[in-house]
Amino acid sequence: MIIDADCHIASRKWDAVAITASELIEHMDRDGVDKALIWLKPPYNKDIAPENRAVYEAMKAHPDRFLGFGWANPLLGKETTAATIKQCFEEYGFYGIKFNGAQDGYVIDDARVALPAIEQAARYGKPLAFHIGADFYENTHPYRLGHIAARFPEIPFLMVHMGGVAVPALDRSAVETATQHPNVTLIGSAVAERAVLNAINVLGPDRVCFGSDMPFRLMHVQLAAYGALLRDLDETARAKVMGGNIARVLEIV
Repeated sequence: MIIDADCHIASRKWDAVAITASELIEHMDRDGVDKALIWLKPPYNKDIAPENRAVYEAMKAHPDRFLGFGWANPLLGKETTAATIKQCFEEYGFYGIKFNGAQDGYVIDDARVALPAIEQAARYGKPLAFHIGADFYENTHPYRLGHIAARFPEIPFLMVHMGGVAVPALDRSAVETATQHPNVTLIGSAVAERAVLNAINVLGPDRVCFGSDMPFRLMHVQLAAYGALLRDLDETARAKVMGGNIARVLEIV
């Protein structure tokens, strides 16, 4: 089973990149992807509620294809963020929540801004995902996720982009962080292929997941890249990276 662990959808096509849930299904069908972990494509404004709702509606319409994650922005205020987290888990039934300090402009382990929201989300015991990239490295450095993972050792964390997105990347710091914190799993999207291969070599095939970053990257191109990248691994290891690992983290197997 192939699971794309990093896909963004939008409630409508507000720019040339945005894709809707139905369009993503078309790509998945064409490219042979069985399931996709989906979260919102960040809107131009700060109103994420309609986009979280769109993810919920997509998951409800295609429960066998979509694994929905909510999105929380602590800068929207404590009350709004608390209500968002509660809705994501209790009403929408999401598999987890994503935090993106690069897009939303905060330091992910900030004790005053971010940690109260993370602590609330962690009470649900579900996986928490973080954009970890070199694009806004001060806000989203891998070591910052390490601080969070140490604080909540019982929570599975997904390190999306594993320090990539920009150049020079922070993938070595990402692997180092994952080495120190066994509750951290890497999603190898928008990062150099060599970095993904190094992560697999260091951590083993159980800690790295395929992700395309669709629609910012093209799903079929990333599938082809991973096919070439993993050609020297045995079938069991390839199956873990291409879907088995994220399925285990989300407890769908």
